[in-house]
Amino acid sequence: MTKMRSDRRQKILAEVSRLADAAIFGTLSEQYRTCGTPGCRCHGPGPKHGPYLHVVYQGPSGKTAGYYVLDGAQAAIRDGVTAWQTLQSRLRELADLN
Repeated sequence: MTKMRSDRRQKILAEVSRLADAAIFGTLSEQYRTCGTPGCRCHGPGPKHGPYLHVVYQGPSGKTAGYYVLDGAQAAIRDGVTAWQTLQSRLRELADLN
Protein backbone atom coordinates (compact mmCIF):
# COMPACT_ATOMS: atom_id res chain seq x y z
CA MET A 1 0.00 0.00 0.00
CA THR A 2 1.38 3.39 -0.94
CA LYS A 3 2.08 6.00 1.72
CA MET A 4 -0.58 8.35 0.33
CA ARG A 5 -3.18 5.56 0.26
CA SER A 6 -2.25 4.50 3.78
CA ASP A 7 -2.54 8.09 5.04
CA ARG A 8 -5.96 8.47 3.40
CA ARG A 9 -7.09 5.19 4.95
CA GLN A 10 -6.02 6.34 8.43
CA LYS A 11 -7.87 9.65 8.01
CA ILE A 12 -11.02 7.82 6.95
CA LEU A 13 -10.76 5.43 9.91
CA ALA A 14 -10.43 8.37 12.33
CA GLU A 15 -13.44 10.07 10.76
CA VAL A 16 -15.47 6.84 10.85
CA SER A 17 -14.79 6.55 14.57
CA ARG A 18 -15.93 10.13 15.20
CA LEU A 19 -19.02 9.78 13.01
CA ALA A 20 -20.03 6.47 14.59
CA ASP A 21 -20.42 8.22 17.95
CA ALA A 22 -22.91 10.72 16.50
CA ALA A 23 -24.71 8.73 13.79
CA ILE A 24 -28.47 8.27 13.90
CA PHE A 25 -29.90 5.69 11.51
CA GLY A 26 -32.68 6.95 9.26
CA THR A 27 -33.82 9.83 7.13
CA LEU A 28 -35.73 12.96 8.08
CA SER A 29 -39.32 13.71 7.23
CA GLU A 30 -41.09 17.01 7.88
CA GLN A 31 -44.87 17.07 8.11
CA TYR A 32 -47.39 19.89 8.22
CA ARG A 33 -50.87 19.24 9.64
CA THR A 34 -54.28 20.67 10.30
CA CYS A 35 -55.59 20.85 13.85
CA GLY A 36 -59.00 20.09 15.33
CA THR A 37 -60.06 23.72 15.72
CA PRO A 38 -62.63 24.41 12.97
CA GLY A 39 -61.92 28.18 12.63
CA CYS A 40 -58.14 27.83 12.58
CA ARG A 41 -56.15 29.22 9.65
CA CYS A 42 -54.82 25.73 8.90
CA HIS A 43 -58.22 24.64 7.52
CA GLY A 44 -58.16 27.30 4.80
CA PRO A 45 -55.56 28.42 2.32
CA GLY A 46 -53.29 29.60 5.15
CA PRO A 47 -50.23 27.76 6.39
CA LYS A 48 -50.56 24.46 8.20
CA HIS A 49 -49.07 23.71 11.61
CA GLY A 50 -45.50 22.46 11.60
CA PRO A 51 -43.04 21.44 10.54
CA TYR A 52 -43.10 18.35 12.70
CA LEU A 53 -39.88 16.40 12.32
CA HIS A 54 -39.79 12.60 12.20
CA VAL A 55 -36.94 10.12 11.78
CA VAL A 56 -37.98 7.36 9.40
CA TYR A 57 -36.13 4.07 8.92
CA GLN A 58 -36.60 0.50 7.79
CA GLY A 59 -37.09 -1.73 10.80
CA PRO A 60 -35.67 -5.24 11.27
CA SER A 61 -38.79 -6.84 9.77
CA GLY A 62 -38.45 -4.67 6.65
CA LYS A 63 -41.36 -2.41 7.57
CA THR A 64 -41.00 1.35 7.66
CA ALA A 65 -40.84 2.69 11.20
CA GLY A 66 -40.13 6.05 12.73
CA TYR A 67 -40.46 8.40 15.63
CA TYR A 68 -41.33 12.02 16.34
CA VAL A 69 -38.50 14.40 17.25
CA LEU A 70 -39.15 16.90 20.02
CA ASP A 71 -38.45 20.56 19.20
CA GLY A 72 -35.48 20.79 21.57
CA ALA A 73 -33.77 17.78 19.99
CA GLN A 74 -34.18 18.70 16.32
CA ALA A 75 -30.71 20.21 15.80
CA ALA A 76 -28.95 17.21 17.39
CA ILE A 77 -31.09 14.74 15.41
CA ARG A 78 -30.40 16.58 12.15
CA ASP A 79 -26.66 16.43 12.93
CA GLY A 80 -26.92 12.72 13.76
CA VAL A 81 -28.71 11.86 10.52
CA THR A 82 -26.13 13.87 8.55
CA ALA A 83 -23.39 11.97 10.40
CA TRP A 84 -25.06 8.68 9.38
CA GLN A 85 -25.09 9.71 5.71
CA THR A 86 -21.45 10.84 5.85
CA LEU A 87 -20.48 7.64 7.66
CA GLN A 88 -21.94 5.54 4.85
CA SER A 89 -19.97 7.54 2.30
CA ARG A 90 -16.68 7.17 4.22
CA LEU A 91 -17.23 3.42 4.61
CA ARG A 92 -17.65 3.15 0.83
CA GLU A 93 -14.38 5.05 0.37
CA LEU A 94 -12.69 2.73 2.84
CA ALA A 95 -14.01 -0.33 1.01
CA ASP A 96 -12.62 1.04 -2.26
CA LEU A 97 -9.21 1.56 -0.64
CA ASN A 98 -9.24 -1.96 0.81
